[in-house]
Amino acid sequence: MSDATALTASCPPSRFELVQRAPGVRLGGIVSRISGYRELAAGHLRQVETASLIVPLIVSFGGPFAIGLGRTPGAGDRVGSFAAGLFAGPVIIDSFGCANCLQIDFTPLGARRFFHMPMTELTDRMVDLGDALGAEGMRFRERLANEPSWDCRFALAERFIEQRVAAAPKPSATVAWAFDRLLATDGRIQVGTLAGKIGWSRKHLVTRFNAEIGLGPKTLARIVRFNRVMALSEGRAGGGWADIAAACGYSDQAHLVRDFHDLAGTTPVAWLAQRANSPG
Repeated sequence: MSDATALTASCPPSRFELVQRAPGVRLGGIVSRISGYRELAAGHLRQVETASLIVPLIVSFGGPFAIGLGRTPGAGDRVGSFAAGLFAGPVIIDSFGCANCLQIDFTPLGARRFFHMPMTELTDRMVDLGDALGAEGMRFRERLANEPSWDCRFALAERFIEQRVAAAPKPSATVAWAFDRLLATDGRIQVGTLAGKIGWSRKHLVTRFNAEIGLGPKTLARIVRFNRVMALSEGRAGGGWADIAAACGYSDQAHLVRDFHDLAGTTPVAWLAQRANSPG
């Protein structure tokens, strides 16, 4: 569950358990958070996640979720344990009272080191745990399921991640630097300027970003800028959107509203209302 998740539920929040912790220092820059989630009673819970820079791995011990990328999920959209790459749009997640899972939130660069594959293989999709990590991933799930507590599961997950990352090739220092510049400028640096600073052509920069992160730098910059908007809007009652748009580099408020539609699936005011009413 990302920081920009809004929830609506037919069951109160006291009927699910959410345990979160930051990873150890050895996973700094690789994992942003590890969470344990368990539903305690029957009922429908809908989570709506906006576009983010989280690459999640979900290891399920209970019932499946129904997940739609950019749309309401249907009966054929149920998934158990899976990995999901970056997606430039809202994600709608339904559960039904029997979910029980561990979620590992990877950074975009950390995900490349953990999954040992071009990140385009995960972009805009959900990939079954067995397909993403093979037999090793299925054994990992079984070992997690046998642990007696969330703390034990978290510790096992950290050891597993450390082992896979240690066996991965060194990341591209140039891509990492360029990605950090996108974050440092809140997504406002031009792609051409970024390519020029590292001495690459724009085309080569896009190709390398797609392979290492899963999206091109222009789309990533859009998500970074949008997440800055959401951070600035926290605590507001719904006003000041024109000021936020200007502060984040949008041409006008209408431009900001279009990004909300594309990346959150709603309007700025509706998003704030959902956050205010969220039981999470």
